[in-house]
Amino acid sequence: MPDPKIVVISGAGISAESGLSTFRDSGGLWEGYDVNEVASIQGWNKDPENVLEFYNLRRKQAAEAKPNSAHKALADLEDHFNVSVVTQNVDDLHERAGSTQVLHLHGELTKARSVEDESVVIDIGADPIKWGDTAKDGAQLRPHVVWFGEMVPMIEPAAIEVSTADILIVVGTSLVVYPAAGLIDYAKTHIPKYIIDPSDPQLYDFDGWEHYKENAGTGVKKLADKLIKEYR
Repeated sequence: MPDPKIVVISGAGISAESGLSTFRDSGGLWEGYDVNEVASIQGWNKDPENVLEFYNLRRKQAAEAKPNSAHKALADLEDHFNVSVVTQNVDDLHERAGSTQVLHLHGELTKARSVEDESVVIDIGADPIKWGDTAKDGAQLRPHVVWFGEMVPMIEPAAIEVSTADILIVVGTSLVVYPAAGLIDYAKTHIPKYIIDPSDPQLYDFDGWEHYKENAGTGVKKLADKLIKEYR
């Protein structure tokens, strides 16, 4: 019998426990920057060097952050289940913890792409992007992230992934922002669904969900132990 498939939808709350700040908690300011100025296509068109500076800072911070116990517990679940992570986060903490199947909805800080052709993507690790740095097509490089005002190209693959889940886990995200919020609608009916959130989730339909009312670090480990005990 094949291993049950667990799909995890993760958000900023799991990275926050590694010290990475989330803009939703800071009144529209993110590291002192106005979110609309640095995380929108309009902001890029207005002042691209400001946007590059902001993401260079974020890239440096993410490189210095360490995966926490929640990231590690999800990675360890791969010893027992087929685990796929759909993350709204642009850091690589899931991968560094050991998760091998990670789909990034909103792009990746460790990559850059051409402003002319979004398929021209390169790995840059923790390196900064400077104004004048170009892709192989000769166009300026920009962060490989999805900004406000842009399409989310990975939303369809993410929806397909969620539709294959035997067990669904939501951690570090309240799932109130679309299109990511719509992903749970693709889950099969009557599968076990868990949400780990220290506050009361705002899911429009809480029926069928089991709520672990605690932080990701402790909640994921408790749930992982429960699933291993029940299903293996």
